[in-house]
Amino acid sequence: MKSGDPCWDAIRRARSADPSLGGLRVIRQLGSGDIGNVYLVELKHAGGCVFAAKVMDKKELEGRDKERRARTERGILELLDHPFLPTLYATLDSPRWCCLLTEFCPGGDLHILRERQPEKRFDVAAVRFYASEVVVALEYLHMLGIVYRDLKPENILVRADGHIMLTDFDLCLSSTSMAQIVSDHQHKQIPRLSSDRGSIDPSSANSDCMPPSCIAPAVSWFRPKRKRRRSRPGPRGSQQLAIVAEPMDARSMSFVGTYEYLAPEIILGEGHGSAVDWWTLGIFIFEFFYGVTPFKGTDHEHTLANIVARALEFPKKPPLAEPAKDLITRLLIKDPKKRMGSTMGATTIKRHPYFDGVNWALLRGVTPPFLPRPMAYQKSVAGDDFPDASIEYY
Repeated sequence: MKSGDPCWDAIRRARSADPSLGGLRVIRQLGSGDIGNVYLVELKHAGGCVFAAKVMDKKELEGRDKERRARTERGILELLDHPFLPTLYATLDSPRWCCLLTEFCPGGDLHILRERQPEKRFDVAAVRFYASEVVVALEYLHMLGIVYRDLKPENILVRADGHIMLTDFDLCLSSTSMAQIVSDHQHKQIPRLSSDRGSIDPSSANSDCMPPSCIAPAVSWFRPKRKRRRSRPGPRGSQQLAIVAEPMDARSMSFVGTYEYLAPEIILGEGHGSAVDWWTLGIFIFEFFYGVTPFKGTDHEHTLANIVARALEFPKKPPLAEPAKDLITRLLIKDPKKRMGSTMGATTIKRHPYFDGVNWALLRGVTPPFLPRPMAYQKSVAGDDFPDASIEYY
């Protein structure tokens, strides 16, 4: 348990009074998903701390052949330890139900937040803020060998401090990928994690040790000292090394995702890997700038045809700076092998001019463009100023 987190302190107090955490008081339903419903709950003896509880009916999961997806989500949540990803505080099991307790995000999701903006789009600073945090979250998932596959505004929640949290991991694809040390002239594969962290086994991912604090290379990163030689600069100057953590061997033929965000290779059934996450990042950024996705058609079939065949076009309004257009264009290359991020992942995306000035190590210190106001839990999650908003959080 992390020190200083009031929710962990609340869990500890509740467990000391009731080891089974059976005293769960449901305040109201927050939303529903394909494999379960999400509720705002409070634990007795927890001192008023509230949680988001995803409740799944085991019999229903079995009848609909969704057990594997539920195990995938639980296993991934047990591995995560990142400021822009959920913390799994507890898992409650019964013969009929499975319940996952995670952080409650009072700011709702970015879809609802975008709908509140003038002309339903964010300003330039807000787009870069949210895009930066999404890039870092995806980079961490890829480091663990996880392809997210379901990036969309509805799956990005706003915490109480205004920073983001990705949610919904039941559609993820996991692999036994290896990181690469890449230079301008060569690249070399090295083991990404120690053997017990090389892949995710959702049915057995119950370790108390969470990445990245317990990540250790399986081979030494150091070599015996050698006699120094006078360095000679190469024809292009000094080399730059980078650790690339793309799950390169992750491949799937599944047709998963949200229509307007689907990558072309998913639609064509050619098999897909981690490059689909960078395609969805491009759609995400485009939608936040313009208020619409770039390939939306009159119906689902028309949308899919546009994604596969239609060229990317930028609306005339609002005017967009060239670095932003260039980034979106490179992310929305239809050939996944040529798409930005497909080989060097987040490393090359973070170096793009669009992100100039972003201090990647100190993103948590940046003031968010939106801070959720304190709210009474008995009132509508959407807030009195936006009564028609959907309360779909997860």
